[in-house]
Formats: sequence, C-alpha cells, structure tokens
Amino acid sequence: MSASSPAPSTAPSLQTLGLSRERPLVIVDVDEVLGLFMKGFGDFLAERGYDFRIDRFALFQNIYPRGGTEHLDLATGQKLFDDFFATHCAEIEPVPGAAAALQGLNRRAEILILSNAPPQAERLRGEWLRKHGLPHTLILNSGPKGPITRGIVAQTPHRTAFVDDLLPNLDSVAEHAPATATFQHVADERLRPLAPAAPERHPRIDDWADLAAAIEAAIHG
Repeated sequence: MSASSPAPSTAPSLQTLGLSRERPLVIVDVDEVLGLFMKGFGDFLAERGYDFRIDRFALFQNIYPRGGTEHLDLATGQKLFDDFFATHCAEIEPVPGAAAALQGLNRRAEILILSNAPPQAERLRGEWLRKHGLPHTLILNSGPKGPITRGIVAQTPHRTAFVDDLLPNLDSVAEHAPATATFQHVADERLRPLAPAAPERHPRIDDWADLAAAIEAAIHG
C-alpha cells in the first residue's frame, strides 16, 4: 500500500500511546481482520459504476469498468482507493466476533491497532473503531509492519502477539520481532482460498473465537 515504514527509533512510546508496559501486548490489523474491507470497498466501487471481482489475491487488478473485460489501470485504482479511505472507510462492516474477542483479550492485555491506511483515513478509521466497540489506540503505518512493531514490542518485557491478513506483514514482523507470536486471519470468505498463507510460520485462524483462544495461550502461556 505504500512507501516506507517508520524506523524502530521513530516508533511511539507505549506511555505516549496510553498503553501499559506491565501487561502483554496484542497488535491487530484492521482490514480483513477487524473490518470487512473488501465488501465495503466493493460497495463503494459499485456506486461509482465499477465491478469488483475477487478472482485473484489482488486489489486494483480486480476493479473493472462495469461489464468490462480489462481491469482498471493502477493510477485510477489508486485514486479510487484513496477516495474510499478519505470518505467511506467508516462505513465498512465489522468482522463477526472481533469486538467481543478483543474485549475479552483486553481484560489481561493491552490492545494496539496497527493499520496500513492513508493518513487521510485516521479520523474516520478512529470513529469506526469506537462505533463498533473497538476503542483501542490506533496507529497508521505504511509499508511492512516489522520495523514499527519491533520498536513497539521492545518497550515491554511481556509477551506480544500480532494479527494480520497479509503474509508479507506477518513475515516482516517475524523477521524484525521474532519473539512476537504471529497469527493470520482472513475475514472475507471469498478471499480465503486465494490468500497466500504459511501456517507452519503463522497459524491461520479465520474464526475470532478460536483466534482469541490461541492469542491468550501465546501471551499468557
């Protein structure tokens, strides 16, 4: 989704974020983990005369002029993506069970939301989280999530866990913060068979009740 990610030295402090060093930390993505991004983006595109065909694990290459056979050029796709995050990203549906799972985890752990989204999405994304019972601290990132995760988890002596839908982000965290337990979750049922996975490195758990139990085991032993 973007350019460079913050270096570990620029990671915000847990204290600044309002998070305690005295409890385990769970870092969670938004799109296709807490929110149904593909469905919401598809609805946004349909209103503008485009088809969103999920026939490959891609984003812009799945956008077509209505009834067309050639996908949109990347520049037009990027503009639609940016417009969605600037105006409509607070209208996506929550992933079933996600809020209840995080509420349960939050009883004994700190929760941090780490989302790769354009800067213009920060206000709407924060409003969306609060609206759906997810009033946790939000950080917007760009690029691989390993460097900023390393800078954050280095501040706590407790166990940490990370949840994302994208294998490159999971691998990045495993590289930069190898002590952090990593889990993959892909919410959209259409996307699940297409999403690259590496279950031997990152357990793939697409049900939030089961995922919460696995996270609890990882951070509390």
